[in-house]
Amino acid sequence: MKKSANPKVPLIDLSGQQKSVQGEIDRSLRRIFSSQRFILGEYGSLLEQKVAQKIKARHAIGVANGSDALYLALLALGVGNGDEVITTPFTFFATAGAISRTGAVPVFVDIDPLTFNLDPAAIGARVSKKTKAILPVHLFGLPCDMEGILKIAKQFSLPVVEDAAQSYGATFRGSQTGSMGDIGCFSFYPTKNLGGAGDGGIMTTSSPELAEKLKLLRNHGSRVKYKHEIVGINSRLDEIQAAVILAKLKRIDRWNSARCKHAKYYEKALGDLPLQLPANVPGLKSTYHLYSILSDRRDQLQQHLEARGIGCGVYYPLPLHLQPCYQWLGYRRGDLPISESTAEKIISLPMYAEMIARQLNTVVDAVRDFFKQ
Repeated sequence: MKKSANPKVPLIDLSGQQKSVQGEIDRSLRRIFSSQRFILGEYGSLLEQKVAQKIKARHAIGVANGSDALYLALLALGVGNGDEVITTPFTFFATAGAISRTGAVPVFVDIDPLTFNLDPAAIGARVSKKTKAILPVHLFGLPCDMEGILKIAKQFSLPVVEDAAQSYGATFRGSQTGSMGDIGCFSFYPTKNLGGAGDGGIMTTSSPELAEKLKLLRNHGSRVKYKHEIVGINSRLDEIQAAVILAKLKRIDRWNSARCKHAKYYEKALGDLPLQLPANVPGLKSTYHLYSILSDRRDQLQQHLEARGIGCGVYYPLPLHLQPCYQWLGYRRGDLPISESTAEKIISLPMYAEMIARQLNTVVDAVRDFFKQ
């Protein structure tokens, strides 16, 4: 079967979201270009204030992208050459890439088979004298078991960096993701549930000392022009991206609620099929950045959906411990079996706030038809 050239239902469609904020963005852009203040201006400062208030963190620091947010968070915590950071192998590469950029080594721990998140029960056995931090990922918008992770972190006196890139607005027992560890890291990549018009990111913390260091690190280690206190990098969130994100921030709760509504529809309509649907964990509120399911016939299902004009994707097809660039770490297939099995079965269905009933029905009908074969 050939892939449809014009999907009936795309995996994600940003056009409806863009129309709803275009007027406000246009006004903000005119103001920015009139002021000629493109870096570290009023929009970036306001965004930092609004995000800190939402997350219930004392500080938020905007950066150029989510990858830099992770990298700078680790640097601020003193992670460097020869250190180890425990994380998940089932995530986007940026998580482990940030660890490697510091000179540290990622230590991969297997995931929970229901949530696809880092399994707290597996962390303790991988802690060594070289371990300097734990880096959990709130994958697909579903919060990790932060109680379990923080308990282990406290036991071994380790800081926690939350990779909250996909989870803006998600909560663990009422606490926002990005507020529970030492530093939270968010991405504003356009396809995130809170996304800009390009790259962008932000870090959150309630530590004044860490906040000050993060501000220095993102700006060449400088707070006074041409005076550099530490060696940092250039990773500042520009005013244009801040303005776009601010416009969307006003609507994010409504958009997240719509995603949750769509997820409940999928769950009700697909619950009787031989699929593993996203986990519903009491006390956890997901943003459903992606609606990812498991099927033993994943590849055939993907071909079927594409032929029917249904957008779908595989996130992620190869766990990080098996990536070519990490062969030197010595992991072998079978070392982290849950992550490996999940990667072989996972597929994501269309999910965005502006989906309408007809689109949802089209997806459901196509999935159900596949299992009638």
